Amino acid sequence: MTFLMKTAALLTGRRPRAVTSLVLLMWLGTAAGPAAAHITLEYQVANAGSYYKANFKVGHGCADSPIQQIIVIIPVGVQGSKPMPKAGWTIDIQRDKLAKPYDDHGRQVTEEVARISWTAKTPADYLPSTHYDEFALQARLPAQAGPLYWAVSQVCEQGRIDWNETPKAGQKGADLKAPAALLEILPTAGAGHQH
Repeated sequence: MTFLMKTAALLTGRRPRAVTSLVLLMWLGTAAGPAAAHITLEYQVANAGSYYKANFKVGHGCADSPIQQIIVIIPVGVQGSKPMPKAGWTIDIQRDKLAKPYDDHGRQVTEEVARISWTAKTPADYLPSTHYDEFALQARLPAQAGPLYWAVSQVCEQGRIDWNETPKAGQKGADLKAPAALLEILPTAGAGHQH
């Protein structure tokens, strides 16, 4: 029995098994706290220049109103974004012209995906506020390390929430009311070309 469990057993007067359950429930309660209230990425760390599966976790609608559309704004520097299809949802991809084209496998790329949206085909396909779902895409990350913020909007039958706030200098992410999904890009030495 760990020190934490012994202390909790002494303070609560409960047996070790009950304390284990209590500690587990307390941990789950804190783990599902503020992070569960907004849209987050399943994997929040990746290597610079790597191919990355951005899996956006959606935990609720707009109050009790179901979600009918999810919109992801692709951060500048992210290349070749490809959405994963979802049964019952249509996909719309918006591309923007690049100020500086780049070469990809011998092909000149002059425009890049700027926005991807998933829209429910019918009201029966809406994501109820009491349910959880995920929306995914694959892309190549920028070569430079640092934080990368993904603005995501959820459009509901009634209402809309734009998760697009980023911390200002000296501000903590926990202080934001509608934080953008954060991916921490780590430096990598000699990262190979991989898909």
